[in-house]
Formats: sequence, C-alpha cells, structure tokens
Amino acid sequence: MRVSSEARIDPQTARHLSHLLAVVQRDLRLPSVAAGIVRGGGLVWSDAVGTVDGRAGGAAADADTQYRMGSITKTFVAVAVMRLRDAGRLDLSDRFEEHVPGTRLGAATIEQLLSHGAGVQAETNGPWWERTPGVSWDELVNSSVGQRFRAGRRFHYSNVGYAALGELVARAHGIDWFEVLKADLLDPLGMGRTTTRPSGTAAYGLAVHPFADVLLPEPEHDAGAMGPAGQLWTTTLDLARWAAFAGGDTGDVLAADTLAEMFEPHTLVDELGQAWTGAHGLGWQVWNEDGVRFVGHGGSMPGFLAGMRVNQETGDGVISFANTTSAPLRQATFDLLAAFVEREPVTPEVWHATGDAARLDVLGTWHWGTAVTTARMVGEHLVLGEPGRKRGARFAATGVDEWVGLDGYYTGEPLRVVRRQDGTVSHLDLASFRFTRTPYDREADIPGGVDKSGWV
Repeated sequence: MRVSSEARIDPQTARHLSHLLAVVQRDLRLPSVAAGIVRGGGLVWSDAVGTVDGRAGGAAADADTQYRMGSITKTFVAVAVMRLRDAGRLDLSDRFEEHVPGTRLGAATIEQLLSHGAGVQAETNGPWWERTPGVSWDELVNSSVGQRFRAGRRFHYSNVGYAALGELVARAHGIDWFEVLKADLLDPLGMGRTTTRPSGTAAYGLAVHPFADVLLPEPEHDAGAMGPAGQLWTTTLDLARWAAFAGGDTGDVLAADTLAEMFEPHTLVDELGQAWTGAHGLGWQVWNEDGVRFVGHGGSMPGFLAGMRVNQETGDGVISFANTTSAPLRQATFDLLAAFVEREPVTPEVWHATGDAARLDVLGTWHWGTAVTTARMVGEHLVLGEPGRKRGARFAATGVDEWVGLDGYYTGEPLRVVRRQDGTVSHLDLASFRFTRTPYDREADIPGGVDKSGWV
C-alpha cells in the first residue's frame, strides 16, 4: 500500500474533510469515527475523531486503530472463491453440493451464493449469531439451515450463504478460511493489521443509548462457521489498501478482468418504495447513481459500523469506521467522498494523437435500416453510437476487421468489417445486423433483400 502524504491534496481540503468528520462524530454521537480517502492507489487523507472507549481522556482513535469491518469480510471471501475459479478448480455454475456435500443448500450454484441470489435464509436458526459464541460448520448444517426461496428467483441477502462459501474455500485449500485469506490476499497486499479478533490498539464495541449520552459494551466472540460473513477486524490503513484494490490496484492477487466481472450487477436490490439504484455483483455491492457506478460494501456488527465506496471509473474511494451499533454512517461516508471530489476534481489526462490511420475507412456515418449512427475511434476502442444510449457501444479488436462488443446490448457480440474484392469496405455485420453507408444499400447483402423499385 502506498500511503501518500496529505500534501497530495490541498491543506484546506484536508482541513475541510476533518471538519466534516468532527461534525459527523458529534451529530451522530459516535464514541469514535475514523475515515480515509483513496486516490491513485494511495491514501491521500485520513483522520479519526473520538476515543476508543467513548470517554473523555480515553485513548484517541487513529488510522491504526482496529474496528470490526462486518460484512466487508464478504468481499475478501468472494475474491478467494474467484481465485479458485481462475485456477480451474471450480466453475461458478457448479452446485454447492459438488464441493460441500450434505447440506440443504446444495442445489444453489456458487454464483448464486456469491450474489445473494441463492434464496438462502438470511440468518441462523439459533440465537443471534453476531452476539453469541459461534458454532462449527457441522453444528450449523445440523440446525437445518436452508433456502427461503427458489435459487435464482430474487435477491435475498444471506449471511448463512457466506458461511457456506467460507467452508467451500476452507475445504478447497485444506486449511481454515482465514488462513487462506491471509496467505493469498492479506499478506501479498500488506494488510498485516487485518485479523479475526482484536489485536493491538482496537476500539471497544459500544451501543449508544438513543435518548441519553450513556454507553453499553457489546459482546464480541469468535463467530465460528459464520465468521466468513463478518468476522474480520481491520484499520483505516489496511482497508485503504483494499479500497485501492477495488479501484484496480490488484497487484498479483487477482486478474483485472476477474475483478471487473465481480463488479457486474447480478441481483437487483428491490426494496419497497425505493428507486432501483443498488445491486449485488459477485461479493460486492454495486450502486448506480445518476449513471455513476460505485462498488464497495457496508458492514455492521454489534458495536461497530464500517463502509467502503469506490468510484468504478476514477478509482477514488472512501472508507469509514465507527464503534457504535447503529447510526446513519453510510450517508456520511458518501458525503465525505463527494466533498473531496468537489474540492479536488480529477485532472483529465492530456490528449495526444495516437490513432491508427489504417482504420479511417471504417469510421464515419453508417445506417442500420433508416437509423443513422456514427463510428469513431476512442483510444483503442471502436465506438458505434453513444454508449449508454439506445444500442450505442464500444468494441475491442479481436483480429483484423473483427471486434467484440463491450457494452449494453452488444456485450460479447461480434462485429465484422466486410470488404469487397478490391479491399474497400462494403458494410458492417454486427450480430447479424447490417450497417451500410447509405440506407438499405442493395449491394450490401441486406437480410430479406431490398425492394427492386428502390426509394420512390
């Protein structure tokens, strides 16, 4: 992790963010709150307000104070699963039963478990697992945990589903799930302060009374088989490295294409009375706000809240922690990132001429039937129309005069430049559609032919 100095942002911006954090701590009555901003793979700002025990005179929280990250743990488990997929040891369409037999969850696929689309019950059948000592995998299975809905029917957030994925990871490697994460993710990324139990300076888990300024300590236990759903503790410094990972700085831990696949929306978060802005990918939460994509995850455990949010395009991210059981920290976290971006906008890269003149004969105006569109080169991509509008899309070259769609309707679909015998361009063949230089060019092999009388 490159921990950048705060000099990388304007000192006034740093002071403004620290002021906002102090306001959040006071207004939400948080015993302590810690936050950080990531840009360019580095932590450019961090601060903490309050004390680890919520008392005046207590030890002050800082960037190395541990907090529970709760369900952000799931993103680590999901990456471990995808590493198994990339190694050829499983397929996302595999039934859970093929890897962990003997449960009532066996009909669900690994992909459905990752995206909370397996219909698995949200919580355990026993006492509230987040506040009681954990049980073994066998005890969890024998408690008859199962599905509430048909697999694939709908989004249903499931902590039990991630306990199952943690068991899958453990069995695949022959060691505890956390040991897999430590060896394959945490150590390579330099996240030495991320652990399953508090270590070193750690915040106390506290509940704040809703009507009085008094505190109640929350219990903390080893979650046992439920650990993969929310066991981990971490620090601002460590989680900033994970935010940089989500922003694309994956090192040798995960292929960039795999990370992008994990960010694709799989299940829509459909909540009564709310607009559809959230979804789940493979282990990651995805937000689409006014066309801007964010990825990350939230976390909560008794006595703790955590959040991580990263702009998928720019890589700018924010992380936050608080040692309280409940508070609207999520919005405060988003507001910090918005305030940072407003004061420190990303400077666009300088444009330079790097195009290939050999492709000019493919660019310009095209017609699909009577609809008019244009083809242009943007970097290495052929762009047809306006991506995100109607059927506009980018295409990546796969060979001479051959491309594949990257967006929307044409994602994964082939585009082929068809040339005449003399080498000039006749038309474009896009997933069986014909794009011609003039509307319904009768010489361009239009499917169904063109009326002999032509345009009249």
